Amino acid sequence: MSPHIPPQFADTSSWSYHIDNDYYRELRRQSDLLREDWPESDTDELVRASAFLTGEARLVDEGRFNDWLDLFTDDCLYWVPVTPGGGDPTVEVSHAFDDRRRLTDRVYWLRTGLAFCQIPASRTRRVIGNVETTVDPSTGDRLVRSNFVVHEFRAGVTKTYPGWYGHVLVPSGDGWRIKLKQVNLLDSDQLHENLTLVF
Repeated sequence: MSPHIPPQFADTSSWSYHIDNDYYRELRRQSDLLREDWPESDTDELVRASAFLTGEARLVDEGRFNDWLDLFTDDCLYWVPVTPGGGDPTVEVSHAFDDRRRLTDRVYWLRTGLAFCQIPASRTRRVIGNVETTVDPSTGDRLVRSNFVVHEFRAGVTKTYPGWYGHVLVPSGDGWRIKLKQVNLLDSDQLHENLTLVF
């Protein structure tokens, strides 16, 4: 924790003091890395990365949002940019720009069963493919890039959302936790109704 942040603000479920100018600079660097050409993925790491993404997708599709939230670090970011490929969140709007506190609020809101735009709740199934992985040369974090298609059925209407994910994963015990999940919708800059589902 930064020395200028009082200890009572260290609980990231209540405060967002870690998102500052340094954080935005690092986010810009990571977002750029997620769009670069990468060397061919190591087979073992590719299998691990694919298994992680598959497990995360299953938690969301089954509505196990508390378990999904446990996959994220305290200084995480769940980002659904409007600008294709990311853009600059300091001056551009996002569909979602959720730190740990806002992500916790989102999960709580979904679990109340009282959110009008989620009555009835969305049923989703997602397909993930074209997985690539490499290591961030500056931090050693695991970078994972993949394509996705999310199928949503709600209130008699089926919708499809294609795009690509960018994950930044950090080691945790014998696995990984999500430091950044960037959801890049194929039509992110087009008109969307209220995007209340979790991508």
